[in-house]
Amino acid sequence: MPKPPFSVLADAVAEEITSGRVPPGTRLPTHRQFAEEHTIALATATRVYRELEARGLVVGEAGRGVFVRDPGVPAKLGMQQAAADGLIDLVFNVPANPADAEMLRTGLKRLAAGGDLEAMMRYQPHAGRQHERSLFARHAARSLGPVDPERLIITSGAQHGLALSVLGVMDRGDQIGTDLLTYSGFASVAALKGLSLVPVPATPQMVMDTEMLERICCERTLRALYLMPTVQNPLGSVMDETTRQRIVDIARQHDLLIIEDGAYAFLEPDPPPSLLHLAPERTIYVGSFSKSLGTGLRVGYVIAPEELAERLVAVMRATTWNTPAVMSGLLAGWIEDGTVSRAEEARRVDGAKRQALCREILAGSELIGHRNAGFAWLPNAGRQRTEPIVSRLRAKGVAVSPSSAFAIGEAVPQAIRLAFGGVSIPDLEQAMAIVREELNS
Repeated sequence: MPKPPFSVLADAVAEEITSGRVPPGTRLPTHRQFAEEHTIALATATRVYRELEARGLVVGEAGRGVFVRDPGVPAKLGMQQAAADGLIDLVFNVPANPADAEMLRTGLKRLAAGGDLEAMMRYQPHAGRQHERSLFARHAARSLGPVDPERLIITSGAQHGLALSVLGVMDRGDQIGTDLLTYSGFASVAALKGLSLVPVPATPQMVMDTEMLERICCERTLRALYLMPTVQNPLGSVMDETTRQRIVDIARQHDLLIIEDGAYAFLEPDPPPSLLHLAPERTIYVGSFSKSLGTGLRVGYVIAPEELAERLVAVMRATTWNTPAVMSGLLAGWIEDGTVSRAEEARRVDGAKRQALCREILAGSELIGHRNAGFAWLPNAGRQRTEPIVSRLRAKGVAVSPSSAFAIGEAVPQAIRLAFGGVSIPDLEQAMAIVREELNS
């Protein structure tokens, strides 16, 4: 069967790109110009460009056009990717903790001496063992207010918690309101379920614009909102209490579920009331220990309204049955002996040190980030495109994330995210000097 015309044309353009005859960064003709040049319908030209984008060969930027993509720059992170060997990795968002090995060694020794090993080799309750759920709830209550352990489910990390929320509550085709820039891992989970993400613009304070949210709710039928109100990724913003309350009011008016992602909330020592606290009847809170203790632990939790908790437990049963007992047992012990609290404080202190260092080296640049976070957002000067900057930095030995990795929709701001929590201080100084050199070139 012969290929359709759009596919034949896409193959021809793809060959031009992969051969190097059309180099990375080249702006392609507009859809209309391409249609006129090849004597085809505008709709066919659009299908050609969509096919090229699906193959990862081009990237479209709202208001700028379609450009040939540099294959060394990830178009979308999806799940976070580590940088290649030999690069200073400012992509992968991990905490720096030189005491990791000793902490793990001590925790495992205590677990081994606890007399509970036989039970850990068996199936566990889907939501977690009751005494561990109580400890997790006690820990969460420090920043969230009282938490009912019966509403808490221990998960295999925050990503798993997001998956439970989406798979357990959403239906294919549901529309979910999100920040214009948001965590790419949620977009990955949403795509698995066939959800449509609706970007909501931000205010100058970099929090969701409630007037725009209200307008969108009047024009569309949203099912839920996904938010990171306390230390948002990638911007690091903390939503004020007035905005939180207004979002809750809108959610109640339009019967929206709220998914509150608290992965970085521990970085803010004095946060406003959580959305879970303000609207417990419609908020699923997703918590994690990855960014405070270590990303390899894969332990987190969700707190859900009573009527939704069983649906999430059903997904837990269908996916992992239970969080591995050894890992949840480790976390429970670390909560009980204060290790988690000490680690969170250490991350705040370390993040503040790294933020100050980056701001000193990049003085004069518009570096945006929470004062305690191990990541920051750096808008491009003028109207420079992000992809060539990312490519040049990579060639100089520094891997960073392009703004397209976090953007929902086509209105992609030109910026990069720097994740510097997991690199050594000497490497960080070297990387920031290279970034500064690139900005000044």
